[in-house]
Amino acid sequence: MSVTAADLEQTVRLTVATLGAALDANWEAKAGPLEWTCWETTEHIADNFFFHGAQLAPGTPSTEKMVPFAWARHRPDGPGLVIFADRKAGPEGLVRVVDACGGLMVAMLRNASPDARAYDTGVLSPEGFAAVTVAETLLHMDDVTKGLGQTWEPPAELAGKVLDRFFPDAPRETDRWATLLWASGRGELEGHERPTEWQYALSGL
Repeated sequence: MSVTAADLEQTVRLTVATLGAALDANWEAKAGPLEWTCWETTEHIADNFFFHGAQLAPGTPSTEKMVPFAWARHRPDGPGLVIFADRKAGPEGLVRVVDACGGLMVAMLRNASPDARAYDTGVLSPEGFAAVTVAETLLHMDDVTKGLGQTWEPPAELAGKVLDRFFPDAPRETDRWATLLWASGRGELEGHERPTEWQYALSGL
């Protein structure tokens, strides 16, 4: 099943709504198993939206190297990012940054030629960028919501598309979201040993 701009738009809307319901939470709490805070991990989600879309944006996208934005860390153990939210704007401002960057990525996917190819961690089509971005968002939102004390369970169809794209050998008869968490080392799945290592299968994207 192809991952589409509509799938990413749905992911952005779910992300913004969930984060918007947690404005009074502790955004400096650790995001699930990560060493990043919930604020930093949410910035990473926004950064993914912007950065992935930007790879497709040039008139002739490069298939050899990424667009050379300067990136930075705000603390040694934090994520290296291009996009940061103004701390003075608080969590509400941070969510607006996520919403804006997500909208840019959706617009880029809607307008990109299906034949376009650009480099990220490999040479990807627009559909490939959509798939990676949806996957990263679903999984990092699990990290963020654990830290914020929120519930996050995306639709089975979205989780299923990510599983089909990146974890084709994962069990197919089990709950799609629980299986995606298991495949990415974030959860247990009855009757299946938890993976100790995993990576996105990017071939064919």
